Amino acid sequence: MFTGIVEELGEIVATERLTDAARFTIRGKLVTSDAGHGDSIAVNGVCLTVVDVVDGDSFTVDVMGETLAHSSLGDLESGARVNLERAAALNSRLGGHLVQGHVDGTGAVLARTPSENWEVVRISLPDEIARYVVHKGSITVDGISLTVSDLGRDEAGQDWFEVSLIPTTLTLTNLASATVGTTVNLEVDVIAKYVERLQQRS
Repeated sequence: MFTGIVEELGEIVATERLTDAARFTIRGKLVTSDAGHGDSIAVNGVCLTVVDVVDGDSFTVDVMGETLAHSSLGDLESGARVNLERAAALNSRLGGHLVQGHVDGTGAVLARTPSENWEVVRISLPDEIARYVVHKGSITVDGISLTVSDLGRDEAGQDWFEVSLIPTTLTLTNLASATVGTTVNLEVDVIAKYVERLQQRS
């Protein structure tokens, strides 16, 4: 379990493409400082398992084909910057919201609108998860816990939502460099999915 509060902006330092999977080596000094084999680290919002710790500042992870196909991790190459977060400890503060690291779908950055003190980013919303997203609700974008500031549907029937990024988010996460067209991982609030499931069974 994670909170969506990015701890570190890491870097993909090596990629190995396998038949139906991939192995990434990721540099992140902070998240690696107490990492060991089997620990969970969220990489752009995807919960991955540490295989090895390398040189004290990097770790390797194996990513299966299913994850590569249904998240933005399949597009990662050496040099890419990624958002990193260690699994939450039971005695830590919940600064964001409950995040599982299970990507529900991907969206694309549609527009960026800068202002003096923040920047509004509009992202496309897949049909299959649009019903879980509400105004002022929580959503995870590439592992970042954010608040939905607006949402709607364009003339072509494409759902979208907007988030407002403060300077800290722009400085400490990869959303600062996410240009129009960039694919991002989305995870909706798990509570909404549980409520829907309970209603279906009642």
